[in-house]
Amino acid sequence: MQIAILLYDRFTALDAVGPYETLSRLPGAETVFVAERTGPVRNETGNLALTADRTLAEVPEPGIVVVPGGPGQSAQMTNGALLDWLRAADAGSEWTTSVCTGSLLLGAAGLLTGRSATSHWLALEQLRAHGAEPTGRRVVFDGKYVTAAGVSSGIDMGLALLGRIAGDDHARAVQLLTEYDPQPPYDSGSPQKAPAHLVAEFRGRSRFLLT
Repeated sequence: MQIAILLYDRFTALDAVGPYETLSRLPGAETVFVAERTGPVRNETGNLALTADRTLAEVPEPGIVVVPGGPGQSAQMTNGALLDWLRAADAGSEWTTSVCTGSLLLGAAGLLTGRSATSHWLALEQLRAHGAEPTGRRVVFDGKYVTAAGVSSGIDMGLALLGRIAGDDHARAVQLLTEYDPQPPYDSGSPQKAPAHLVAEFRGRSRFLLT
């Protein structure tokens, strides 16, 4: 099983690294970071880079596709080379997945039409423009398509998919060995729980404001 994690300029690091930490522990799997060009690809702040070891052309048929989100996703929505690769990779993949606004890239490639999907809460309604039905669930399975909500939910998505592929005990073992036992100091991780003034502030500053 080859796992291809897509990189592009100004991606969100945890969107890629969260699934990497879980899915890379799939027995016998090869995990590769791919981009249009090999070399370092910088995250949204510019102070962290992951290395793409393969170009898109060098990874034509991955078993699992992982598409992270991030501020740079907007600029990729009309990137023909990237969208063409997503369509071609999806044609032979066993699983096609996304984290955060990565689902909008799947939508732009035409892969989510008629499917339930999720995304970051600020971008959720944007899925409708791509023919998908948005749901606020943290991880959504619809056939071979698995979408995760914002940033940290990529860890949950990776564990859930790991369980589907390798069995519950293997996924539990990975959760144990990574000591993934969230106990956040605040209960404000969703717009339903966070203080209303914070939700309003970030809605007002969102790049996904409806016009």
